[in-house]
Amino acid sequence: MRWLIVSLVTTIVISTCFCVRYEPNWASIDSRPLPGWYDDVKLGIFIHWGVFSVPSYSRKLMPAWFWLYLREMKLPDYIEFMEKNYRPGFTYADFAPQLTAEFFDANRWAEIFQSSGAEYIVFTAKHHEGYTNWPSKYSFNWNSMAVGPHKDIVGELAAAIKMNTSLHFGLYHSLFEWFNPLYLQDKANNYTTSYFVDRKTLPELYELINTYQPEVIWSDGDWEANSSYWKSTEFLAWLYNDSPVKDTVVTNDRWGKDSTCHHGGYLTCADRYQPGKLQKRKWENAMTIDGQAWGFRRDVTYSQFLSIHTLISTFVETVSCGGNMLMNVGPTKEGFIDPIFEERLWQFGEWMKVNGEAIRGTRPWKAQNDTINSNIWYTMKGSDVYAIVLEWPQGDTLTLGSPIPSTSTTINLLGYPDQFQYTTRPSGGIDIKIPPIPANKMPCQWVWSFVITGLMN
Repeated sequence: MRWLIVSLVTTIVISTCFCVRYEPNWASIDSRPLPGWYDDVKLGIFIHWGVFSVPSYSRKLMPAWFWLYLREMKLPDYIEFMEKNYRPGFTYADFAPQLTAEFFDANRWAEIFQSSGAEYIVFTAKHHEGYTNWPSKYSFNWNSMAVGPHKDIVGELAAAIKMNTSLHFGLYHSLFEWFNPLYLQDKANNYTTSYFVDRKTLPELYELINTYQPEVIWSDGDWEANSSYWKSTEFLAWLYNDSPVKDTVVTNDRWGKDSTCHHGGYLTCADRYQPGKLQKRKWENAMTIDGQAWGFRRDVTYSQFLSIHTLISTFVETVSCGGNMLMNVGPTKEGFIDPIFEERLWQFGEWMKVNGEAIRGTRPWKAQNDTINSNIWYTMKGSDVYAIVLEWPQGDTLTLGSPIPSTSTTINLLGYPDQFQYTTRPSGGIDIKIPPIPANKMPCQWVWSFVITGLMN
């Protein structure tokens, strides 16, 4: 009898799960609940890599946009760079054989990303240049198997991530391509035709999903045409209803210039999006360790890299306000992750070992930034509240304005064994007594998390 009851309940649950069908319109697509794993994990690693990684040149611009700056915008710096360093008549396509990837080791990449404390990655399957990092049937000789590495980069990385780590695997894909004749024809027709979408964009997306089964689809290249041209809702309805990742996949909002910051899965709105306050919908801060650019730059200077303190502080603010952070690294043309990127990821992982409790699986608290101390941001998990302190207090007192303690309130510092004493402030909030802690007893070097239990609010 018990078996029969369990069987009936299971059947009902399965039937319930599959009875929702999403229609190809934004009202229906937006009604899909975000799979819970994405809101729990908080930190992702973005990887920008393509033919643009060969010239790897940028004057405070985007290395991945090298071709556009050179061919269409004809920026003087880029023209001069080419004239000084390459033979006359050298084209952007001539860079592709130099994307050699001789040091590319998918397992090593996976190890580095896992050590960062991140729980998902998003790799550039195709940027606006149109070069695909997998042997797509729709890119002919402009792909990583035909020219350059002569490897299925997406496939090797997907296998390494899924087999050797706990990370969720995701892919970035550009809807458009700057100089594809089919796209330029549609653009000239004011997007009344869809030759490029039907023959390139959609076939590539279906190919990526069915072949590699990513759990994140990070769409981009959305700003020139509406989602109706891209047939985005039709694709997303298939993705959510019938694809092999329909129950776990998450998507962003860049599916057309009418959808960005309005429709889709989670919101990205703009690069380095940091609203500083709680948002109504789940969002993501896609940002860069190189503080000025996406992708590897040979002309980058040390001072242009964000410090680990800045990276963690940005992350804490993002999580406190309900967002995830997607932190970008740029490998070299040889497929090597530069030591400064690796160092930042390793430092981040060391911090997460101590403070991950205040991050993973948390939700925004009633307050985000403290009402008295702007260097404090809050998260919560169950009834526990975490006060994450960006700067260690100079004296023997840490003042918090937002918490209202009860008679059962306790305060601990993550990674430190002793409980902290506090007093209630007459005007509201609490003063935490900070004992003298030797440097070698501090739980971490940057940004500290106090866990507060038993608050009245």
